[in-house]
Amino acid sequence: MNQNFKVSKKILHSFIVILAIIVFLAIMYFILVWTGLWEKLNSVKKMRNFILDLGFWGRITFVFLQFLQVTFIPIPSTILTIAGSIIYGPLQGGLLSLSGILLGSILAFYLGKTFGRKLVTFMVGEESCKKWVNFLSKARYTFFFMMLLPMFPDDVLCLVAGITSMSWAFFVLTNLITRPIGIFVTSYLGSGELIPYHGWGLVVWAIILVAVGILMWLVTKYDKRIENFFVRLFRKNKK
Repeated sequence: MNQNFKVSKKILHSFIVILAIIVFLAIMYFILVWTGLWEKLNSVKKMRNFILDLGFWGRITFVFLQFLQVTFIPIPSTILTIAGSIIYGPLQGGLLSLSGILLGSILAFYLGKTFGRKLVTFMVGEESCKKWVNFLSKARYTFFFMMLLPMFPDDVLCLVAGITSMSWAFFVLTNLITRPIGIFVTSYLGSGELIPYHGWGLVVWAIILVAVGILMWLVTKYDKRIENFFVRLFRKNKK
């Protein structure tokens, strides 16, 4: 009897959580459509104009959008980060992006840890959840490099990491190291101050994209070797 009650309570708890998230997403979608922001999310120029029009509230809105893109809404983080660097400059824009993304990453991991696989599956899809759970369960240290490089689904990785054996300490430390590097590199390069989007800059951008693509391929192809290397390294340090 007690066992059945516990199961029923757990199912009810999961249902309430999922319902709350659905309601929250519906409200956020309505707000984004009502404000016209939904149409601007895939354009740096439109995003820049929208945030500038908000004046003082622009910074708060920008941090909130970076928070949302990690947790609930599929907003391209690169576009937001570049827009922030163009609006507020690479340093201030990078700090604002870092604030929102770190908060979003911690919440995503917390949701995974607290509410488990059912919620993560609901948010990212069963196929995606299964794929990344299998990967991260065998490649915990590779997660560090995946968070460092762009174009990996970092929002999905943060959620899924919560339902693996990954500890809070490892997750937070990884984010504190990798997030600032990735965000500030994107902010300073994306602002166009160091590498322009014309002339010789186009050649450099092409080289950077190819290099990033190769690094991503190497990380996914040799994840087992990377994992074994760090496992052996930490074992030696413990001894």
